[in-house]
Amino acid sequence: MAWFTKSEEKKKNTRENLWVQCKNCYSHIYKSEWETNLNVCPNCNFHGNINSWDRIELLFDKNTFKELHANISPVDTLKFVDLKGSYQDKFEANKKKSGLSEAVVTGYGKINNYKVVTAIMDFRFLGGSLGSATGEKILRAANYAHDKNIPLIIFSESGGARMQEGVLSLMQMAKTCNGIAKLNKKNIPYISVLANPTTGGVTASYAMMGDINIAEPYAVIGFAGRRVIEQTIGEKLPEDFQTAEYLLKHGFIDSIVNRKDLKNYISNVLSFYNR
Repeated sequence: MAWFTKSEEKKKNTRENLWVQCKNCYSHIYKSEWETNLNVCPNCNFHGNINSWDRIELLFDKNTFKELHANISPVDTLKFVDLKGSYQDKFEANKKKSGLSEAVVTGYGKINNYKVVTAIMDFRFLGGSLGSATGEKILRAANYAHDKNIPLIIFSESGGARMQEGVLSLMQMAKTCNGIAKLNKKNIPYISVLANPTTGGVTASYAMMGDINIAEPYAVIGFAGRRVIEQTIGEKLPEDFQTAEYLLKHGFIDSIVNRKDLKNYISNVLSFYNR
């Protein structure tokens, strides 16, 4: 029996090391092909999650990115505990697993030689949720952009507000929006890039405040969940509801851009502001 268990575990590990299953078309893709294609499905163009440091390497000119506020991390102010354990234990485990201090990496650098400040959310850390430390890092990035007169770009990839922090998490919606509003007063560009998923309080705040809002293909973007809305209004929603394509069709975002084209697209936008 022990031999059988080990054999099955070995098969499982082999599958996980060799294959990635697309969440959109359910195709099985060689992991090496998936990674070479920037975590994008070669069959349906679904854009899977990409971690913050891989995105930085993809977008920023070599050796130009400098991290800001790396020491800011969550604090369990409410001493939250549920059936799965304490909030403190959860974020400490996420720190160890992801190598991140929070669900966002902030810093500055150059994209095709244009200076920018950025905040890049990472779904690996508690589902990219918005906590008080996340909001603090985003606010400080916005303040840095404000003080240095440099455009701000935020890449959102989040399940929404972090429930373990209660109202402290919800306060970050107003806090981050206030930081971005200061940029608007100085006519400093803010570009918002929405990846899959961008939901809840993140969508209801800074993610949709961009001077230009860009989404990756097939990204799920919305506030309340699909089933909640259907039960509330008593109607069946369109199949593509809350996708980037649906939002573009109805004027909620400005464009959908493939990941491989994002660097040049953003630099073209920045060139417009630098005329």
